[in-house]
Amino acid sequence: MANVTATAPASRAELPAAPARLRFGIFLAPFHRLGENPTLALERDLELIEWLDTLGYDEAWIGEHHSAGWETIAAPEIFIAAAAQRTRRIRLGTGVTSLPYHHPFLVADRMVLLDHLTRGRVMLGVGPGALVTDAMMLGIDPATQRPRMAEALDVIIRLLTSTEPVTCKTEWFELHDAVLQLRPFTQPHFPLAVASTQSPAGMVLAGRYGLDVLQLGAAIGVRGAVDLRAQWQIGQQAAAEAGKTLRREQWSLVIPIHLAETRRDAFDQAREGAAAYLIDYFEMILGRPCPVDGPREKVIEQMAESGTWIIGTPDDCIAGIRHYQELTGGFGGLLVLAHEWASREATWRSYELLARYVMPRFQGSLAGIERSAAWAAGHAQAFRARANEAIEQAHRAYESQRAMRQ
Repeated sequence: MANVTATAPASRAELPAAPARLRFGIFLAPFHRLGENPTLALERDLELIEWLDTLGYDEAWIGEHHSAGWETIAAPEIFIAAAAQRTRRIRLGTGVTSLPYHHPFLVADRMVLLDHLTRGRVMLGVGPGALVTDAMMLGIDPATQRPRMAEALDVIIRLLTSTEPVTCKTEWFELHDAVLQLRPFTQPHFPLAVASTQSPAGMVLAGRYGLDVLQLGAAIGVRGAVDLRAQWQIGQQAAAEAGKTLRREQWSLVIPIHLAETRRDAFDQAREGAAAYLIDYFEMILGRPCPVDGPREKVIEQMAESGTWIIGTPDDCIAGIRHYQELTGGFGGLLVLAHEWASREATWRSYELLARYVMPRFQGSLAGIERSAAWAAGHAQAFRARANEAIEQAHRAYESQRAMRQ
């Protein structure tokens, strides 16, 4: 295969904080361009989850959005229930449930039900709500979203971890002697993750409760490039103050990736789709400034050259992951920002290339194979000579026995 080589993994000495095994998955917002049949788009999303399950990906996180036309899954829990029936082992999470939009008791109750229905494959990711258009439609002041997320998360954790009745009253929800009648299938409960972008709010909550972190916009924020090391330190400080532990294994980065057999193929396949994602959606519809200048057809090269996106061959992806490991000091999960920049065939091929040639480099699954091959190669001539001698010896014995019978 062109441009696919056996690149040795970075040593532990170079990356002392990097977890030994990296988890791989996707973050499925999803992103579907305007003008396409939405029913078929949702079916493609489900089929993609099935393909990832076949390829051995660890997890898939499903978004919640209610406006702006592109991100069309309104209830990730319902989508997860459908996806769980089509898959066997991949873990399925809400990526993320917008807590200010829901009563926290109902969030916990629905997720516990899913935990049972999936036999422990569900994960709850939470956030304040990504699209301001959602909040405005619901009459929610954006300034209240993060405080409300914190209030709701505290209640959800209490409901999941204890059978003691919960009573509380806030300006937007009430609970009176509330207890979840169905306890989590996963003990003590399913994984909980907090979305973090550029605001410190997500990292503070993750540290306060020792929860997993979904690092969205790993390199781009509304205030420019995200300082990932500084973000992690926010979480570490919050964890220390709360007497909790926040491990790097709990930190997942969400990064756009597209791979092909050659770098040129990767750029050409995804060129227009990537431009539509960044310009037509994020800039024109959401009003976020485009992080690069220049013509539309050069967007993908500029984003890849900046190190923000990983576009190219499996070797380019290996190098890109190492770049992020060095940039962060180590993280535990890589989530591909799921997109449809290329054709269905090219997109599925990209995930296959990542699974075949990239994932093994960061999961330790090649160590024994490479050691065995190296050992065999080092003794090839000597062992071959012994094998040849054994064959000749067998011929001599046969001829001798045959002569004796005559």
